[in-house]
Amino acid sequence: MRKSQQQEMTFIDRVPPHNLEAEQGLLASVIIDGGGDILSQCLTRKIRADYFFSSSHQLIFSALVELSNKGTGIDEITICEELRTSNSLEAAGGPAYINELTNRIEVTAHAIHWLEIVREKYFLRKLISTAVVTVERAYKSGDDLDHLLDSVEHSFFEISQDRITDTAQHIRGSIGEAVDMVHFLKENKGAITGVPTGFPDLDRLCFGFHPGQMIVVAARPGMGKTSIALNFVEAALFPRHREPIPTLMFSLEMPSRELAMRLLCSRSRVDVRRVRDGFVDRGQLLEIEKVSREYQDIPFFVDDAGGQNILEIRAKARRLHQQHKLGLIIIDYLQLINGTDSSVNREQQIAEASRSIKAMAKEFGLPIVALAQLNRKSEDENRAPRMSDLRESGSIEQDADMVLLIDRRRRGTKKAAKDGEEEEAEVNPGIVERDLIVAKQRNGPTGEIPLLFNRSLTRFETPAAK
Repeated sequence: MRKSQQQEMTFIDRVPPHNLEAEQGLLASVIIDGGGDILSQCLTRKIRADYFFSSSHQLIFSALVELSNKGTGIDEITICEELRTSNSLEAAGGPAYINELTNRIEVTAHAIHWLEIVREKYFLRKLISTAVVTVERAYKSGDDLDHLLDSVEHSFFEISQDRITDTAQHIRGSIGEAVDMVHFLKENKGAITGVPTGFPDLDRLCFGFHPGQMIVVAARPGMGKTSIALNFVEAALFPRHREPIPTLMFSLEMPSRELAMRLLCSRSRVDVRRVRDGFVDRGQLLEIEKVSREYQDIPFFVDDAGGQNILEIRAKARRLHQQHKLGLIIIDYLQLINGTDSSVNREQQIAEASRSIKAMAKEFGLPIVALAQLNRKSEDENRAPRMSDLRESGSIEQDADMVLLIDRRRRGTKKAAKDGEEEEAEVNPGIVERDLIVAKQRNGPTGEIPLLFNRSLTRFETPAAK
């Protein structure tokens, strides 16, 4: 046998490419995630049981997919029961191995990297297998050359097709949707076509928040980012002549109890400071209780867990969206989202979160309002804020479909404060003027909208027409 033939046979007899650690990490991530976002990403990337090298891992992944299809919660117990039902528990390693998998990792932050490793090794094995079959057929020379070449080309094309996720679709579907929208707009001139914001001037400018949009609301600390977000929440939950719009809010800074207090006081128009001090009268208490009953059956969900990364946020949102068909998501706020990879700098981590939020909006088909902080540059230069003032990542302004900036009114309504900073003049006790700057709107005009911030109610209001 010639040396080249010996080398070919040695190559064929090698152990195929695989990475058992990556397979274990990916399976553990799916289990810990409860079959949420990570399993969805596996299925989106066309991961199948045969992508795993280990036969045990193939059985476990098949069980995970089956549980997901049944709508059954995924944990160690349900996986073992599913494997037991299919008489494959022992072949998969038994309960001890399932437990070993989940104890292998503590967080799922690297699940996407493990997924890519599993895919890469699978395609390498597939290439080797196809190449070996091709070599054998070429040695036998039983086929016509043209037929052999065509068959080989088709085999490699199938590998390429399997590797690429199908996202392209014919334009006819989108054209039909656009025509329907044109008819709707014609029949409902001036009507809000998206989620109402609660501010007539803003609704006239953008016709509400629309599916697939990422809306960034940015300001310096203390300017009312959370307050205006709660305005949006109230408008979505109590829209005029419409059913409540199911809303999810990720409050990474403020506990849900505090948010609930602000919602009650804002809608009942009771001074939040009087509530905190315990000086509410009977009439105010009755009004708060009345508003609390309004919120009892309203589809509003709050997740106030701190220190979450974007993968956790996306998984939780997807799960709730499947259950309640959400119409609006609010994230308070973007710079508090943890990075999935601590080895990269903070700007790259925020850029990843921003891209993921935009992808979420498109995937779920709903608007996502992401609050964000501005740096001090506008204050230091005593000017109106700009999109370039967004903290830690310039990619936020690129990903956003709309950017709203909250600013102090700059028309001589301020006086010098004792500490050297500027103090806002109150137009009425506890009420200060604000400008909501529409700095970017991908499909519409920009401009400034005058608002009033009622500090005692922690809510924004539209000024009365003069």
